[in-house]
Amino acid sequence: MFSHIFASPSALVTGAVTGLVFGFLLQKGGVTRFSVILGQFLLTDFTVLKVMGTAIVVGALGIFGMRAIGLDVPLHVKDATLLGNVLGGAIFGVGMAILGYCPGTGVAAIGDGSRHAIPGVLGGLVGAAIYAEAYPWIKSEVLGIGDLGKVTLDSATGLSPWWLMALLGASAIAGFVLLERWERRTHGVRGAPAA
Repeated sequence: MFSHIFASPSALVTGAVTGLVFGFLLQKGGVTRFSVILGQFLLTDFTVLKVMGTAIVVGALGIFGMRAIGLDVPLHVKDATLLGNVLGGAIFGVGMAILGYCPGTGVAAIGDGSRHAIPGVLGGLVGAAIYAEAYPWIKSEVLGIGDLGKVTLDSATGLSPWWLMALLGASAIAGFVLLERWERRTHGVRGAPAA
């Protein structure tokens, strides 16, 4: 009946399980707590940055690893539209600063019992609906400005994705070590001011 709207049942189940695991990991990582998000903005708690960095490294290694062993993992590379990215980033940043959550952590925070995230998540859904309605105009008037096409780091640099993965992994390890030292030096035990 709804086959033209919804994906297959197996795709829906896979999506639901993936979402539940993602939410569980966000909650266990501590990024569903407003105080942790606020600590990131105040540069006193880098849990959010470390969780995001870990997700980027694991995701990149996972995707390219699966492709290397022959699994068909399509990459849906979007056009690099400079004005669209700047405007989208500004809207996202303002919304996150006001709400204290990004869309994923907001939904996970609701699952963790935070009622104050509900208006923000509902506002995000309304914003997504408005964007969907305005998309034809946005595509013709905004997204074409500064459009660099489908650019990836490996295509732009000519390097193998594996060299970029190695650089990404080394940068993440170095960054995590530096962040841990910064947190210990400036705040003693995580998030608590040093005595």
